[in-house]
Amino acid sequence: MTKKRRVFDIDFDDQPEDVPAGTEPETRRGPMAAAITENAAALAHRQQAETAIREENDRLAHQFVELKKRGLIVDLVPIDQIYSEKLIRDRAPKRDAEIDELKDSIKAVGLSNPIQVEESSEGWELVQGWRRLTAYRELYKETGDPAYARIPAGLMAKGARLEELYQRMVDENLVRRDISFAEMAQLAVSFAKDPQTNAVSPHDAVDKLFVSAGRQKRAYIKHFTTLIRNLGLVLRFADAIPRRLGLDLVKRLEDNPDLVVDIQHALLNTQRPDAETELAVLQRFAKPVPAGTAPRPVARSTAKTTFKLTRPEGVAKCTAADGRLEVRLNRDFSELDRHRLEQAVQAFLDTLSD
Repeated sequence: MTKKRRVFDIDFDDQPEDVPAGTEPETRRGPMAAAITENAAALAHRQQAETAIREENDRLAHQFVELKKRGLIVDLVPIDQIYSEKLIRDRAPKRDAEIDELKDSIKAVGLSNPIQVEESSEGWELVQGWRRLTAYRELYKETGDPAYARIPAGLMAKGARLEELYQRMVDENLVRRDISFAEMAQLAVSFAKDPQTNAVSPHDAVDKLFVSAGRQKRAYIKHFTTLIRNLGLVLRFADAIPRRLGLDLVKRLEDNPDLVVDIQHALLNTQRPDAETELAVLQRFAKPVPAGTAPRPVARSTAKTTFKLTRPEGVAKCTAADGRLEVRLNRDFSELDRHRLEQAVQAFLDTLSD
């Protein structure tokens, strides 16, 4: 009689005889365990991929910021969103004669060298490319072509040091054929007056701004800063003063500082419709006085004119005399921005010279 098999008897496969001693047999896994293992492996792979993507994005972001700091990211910027107020331009007030030549080149082949702008709260602040921007604005005004409404520009990140922005502008303009010593000196004088810069004097400003210029050229610019500081407000064609004449005038002023008043008086009392007339006046004073010859004093008038003007601040009392103009008003003019005050006086003198 055969032996009955119990219901709960389970037959296990015999262990294979060829398993090496000390080796545990493979553990059997169910479907759920296999799914969990596969999901964990997929999750780990995904996390590794995300980490690699984040690292790559960080690298590209740092690279983008670095390129932007250097102004190498270029985009088309609307010309009406570009301002030139942060930096004092080393430009004569008259229109640049080479703008027309530049406009013809832009119409023929486009703009090969983008301007440089710094991001600002109102738009973009111009760093380099004043002539190129002027050409685009004139072309858009003349043609109405939307192609000139936006200009290729290198986008610089906000927050660059002011001295660095000035140096960029100066380095670009040093290659210009027409930039005068007076224009470069005016920039140094204005830079030294700017409270945001660390220039102690105009000479110090020249060393900071014109690093790429030779030592001799910097010396010439420093001499012209003396000329601009003494005569800048009465000169109408300062950019036309040749190097030799400027140096001679500075030497005369160093030998006789009181000569400043005589030159100012002569310029203010001379009609100067062109640069040649003004240069003729300056050349008279640049001639050295022979040894033993006392300089002939300039005849001064004793006449005086006084008048009053009613202003919102009160009554302005004005006195005009030979070599002197005085305005008395109940207002603290020292509170005004120096650059703004200088521009107002310059406009006032220009009006009198017309």
